[in-house]
Amino acid sequence: MAASLTVGDLFKAKAVTDEQVNAAVERYLAAPETSAHPIAEGYTVDLAAAVAGHGWASRAAANPRTHPLLKRAAVQTAILLARARKARTVSRKPRTDPPAPR
Repeated sequence: MAASLTVGDLFKAKAVTDEQVNAAVERYLAAPETSAHPIAEGYTVDLAAAVAGHGWASRAAANPRTHPLLKRAAVQTAILLARARKARTVSRKPRTDPPAPR
């Protein structure tokens, strides 16, 4: 799959489940500053940027008078429209030195 897919594209391709989208929404609502949230195998999404980049969602999320269900729907929409990024994998080099004696 291309690296520029949206979360919605991954959802349509069944690479992202309802549970994963719901977990991303919950994560944003609990910690709006979240940047790299793992959304699917090998993909992350910047939740803070997703909502900030979606005008309606950012206004709804920031307004304390917004009904919780509307806030959740706005955040979910922003996440589904957000571009997923290929997750960076960190590979560790095998240790060549023996551990130091204690």
